[in-house]
Amino acid sequence: MPEPLHVAAGELHADEFLAALKDGRRIVVRTETLGTETEVTLRWDGETFYCDTPTRLHKHYDEAEMRQCIENQGYGRSDD
Repeated sequence: MPEPLHVAAGELHADEFLAALKDGRRIVVRTETLGTETEVTLRWDGETFYCDTPTRLHKHYDEAEMRQCIENQGYGRSDD
């Protein structure tokens, strides 16, 4: 299994997250919530995408749902 990819929120675009996940990489995203730095682990088992947060496990059943999560949670970089 490849080593996890460690990134800060906003460092990669959603497409880059999805490509790494589909290549079998886990992604550990450092993010800040209410002044506290936390880590979220993103992964894909070949069928389901997962977002492991400190308080909850989110499941996404297709690439579009995962992309929406990455964008909505601010994990991905936006060039807007």
